[in-house]
Amino acid sequence: MANKKKANWKAQLPLLLMTVPGMLYLFINNYIPICGLFIAFKDIDYSKGIFKSDWNGFENFKYLFRTEDAFIITRNTILYNLTFIILNVVICVAVAVMLSEVSKKFMMKFYQTALLLPHLISIIIIAYIAYAFLNSDTGFINHSIQEAMGRDPVNFYADPKYWPFILVIVQVWKTMGYTSIIYFSAILGIDRSLYEAAVVDGAGKMKQIFYITLPLLRPTIITMVLMNVGRIFYSDFGLFLQVPMNQGALFNVTNTIDTYVYRALLLNNDIGMASAAGLYQSIVGFLLVLGANLLVRKMDPENALF
Repeated sequence: MANKKKANWKAQLPLLLMTVPGMLYLFINNYIPICGLFIAFKDIDYSKGIFKSDWNGFENFKYLFRTEDAFIITRNTILYNLTFIILNVVICVAVAVMLSEVSKKFMMKFYQTALLLPHLISIIIIAYIAYAFLNSDTGFINHSIQEAMGRDPVNFYADPKYWPFILVIVQVWKTMGYTSIIYFSAILGIDRSLYEAAVVDGAGKMKQIFYITLPLLRPTIITMVLMNVGRIFYSDFGLFLQVPMNQGALFNVTNTIDTYVYRALLLNNDIGMASAAGLYQSIVGFLLVLGANLLVRKMDPENALF
């Protein structure tokens, strides 16, 4: 028995060694920073150092809620993320289903690459791509479309009403490829005999999608939604800061918790407040995941995360 356990250990050792880099990254990036949570409850004085600075209770947390911008940044963060979650599920599942219908291998690789490319592009580059479209003087929309139609140019970077749509379009375009490939991988794992049986029974493509693909894709959709719900109080920092070019005229519709904390840090250099914001976001995100998972467990216990 001991020899058998020793043999199993030797067989599994190469696999365990392969996990070491990933485990080290997880430990360094995700677990070590937890030790710094106490900073959220301190009034940091650099002359005393972080550990010897005075405790100030919940004063850092009050900063997030006592300003007139508290409602705006909370509203923007939640509403944008809810919109992103809904649109990403609908659009990415639709794209994944369409990809699964592509029969030619070359075209499949082409579409996957074209969809994934925006996800790999730096948000700064994306910001300047957006600027090339939206610039009031030489932008494609004003210079080529508005001018050709005889309309006056639009100053997008001074008019907030356009930006909820612009930010949603940019976010969906950037993340659609990565998320749709996850759904596409799940579709590839579906037993093809189910589709063959459906064809024999006379079911068309739409019935196959609604009665086979979507029901079997539901666990993946639920998992992705729960993961996104956990980050509903976080925002894509680059999307909300870089794409609008940090224009003050747009703060009412582009300011989120993350960008607000960043700008406050530039003015106050207060890492205690930044740490409080991060802890607040983490706790709320954790509670939201628990609540969403509890709801899923009551409605569909088999697809709950825990």
